[in-house]
Amino acid sequence: MTDQVLLSASDRNIVDCIQLAQEYQLGIELMVFAFPHTLDGDWQGTIARYRQLLQPIKLRTMHGPFMDMAPGSPDRRINALCYERYQHAIRIASELEIPLVVFHANFIAAIHNIEYRVGWHQRNLDFWTPLAEYAQHYGVTAAVENMWEFDPDIIGDLLKQINHPNLRACLDLGHANLFGEAVAFDRWLSTLGDLIVHTHMNNNDGKIDIHMGFDHGVLDYNQLLPEIRALPMHPTMTLEMDEVDFMKASLPFMNLVKPYQPEFP
Repeated sequence: MTDQVLLSASDRNIVDCIQLAQEYQLGIELMVFAFPHTLDGDWQGTIARYRQLLQPIKLRTMHGPFMDMAPGSPDRRINALCYERYQHAIRIASELEIPLVVFHANFIAAIHNIEYRVGWHQRNLDFWTPLAEYAQHYGVTAAVENMWEFDPDIIGDLLKQINHPNLRACLDLGHANLFGEAVAFDRWLSTLGDLIVHTHMNNNDGKIDIHMGFDHGVLDYNQLLPEIRALPMHPTMTLEMDEVDFMKASLPFMNLVKPYQPEFP
């Protein structure tokens, strides 16, 4: 089975990413609409520009807003802002024929007391349940990504209770390694299981969330990739890396329709 691989494309490298994606039949995950300066600026013009850029790309996802977002906040005004931002991202995705948008859960992991966790869970039930319905109306799936969550049940319990087909999980392997407090990777997979429809992949030094290629860092992707491929939903895989060269260097690890052939000087 071939992997459904996407490249994480910023406004800075979008042209290079699309060129690489076309060459190897890959997809694109857009980052441009994750940032407030885009959403508060000429976002209609940005949609028009990206509609043209994405014409040759069939496999598409999008990263939603994440900066300072606190879904399920006890502050109703902050919660309302998060909901507005997420709705806006879903409408943009629909206009660009993007079927999946990634959003961070943003659980405050430094707070370990049970009162916060129980309250967070209930408030997020109230946040994500109507958002899932909103996403379904626009033909979009919202994929909740682990960031600082220290165990997979934080997101898993939430998604299982809501149990909506348009609300699923995005497993970020780097974040699970950095912030998972030594939770075995197998437990992330067994807990989230068939909720995982999308993944973010990169490598890091085990200390900082640097988005490196597969061949630089503490994660062994020769071991991890077969486990991801064995998941029931066969999730899409975004190479969420800072540089196109990191993405190129990681392509030999992937099962592609057209195997990657590196260029030698």
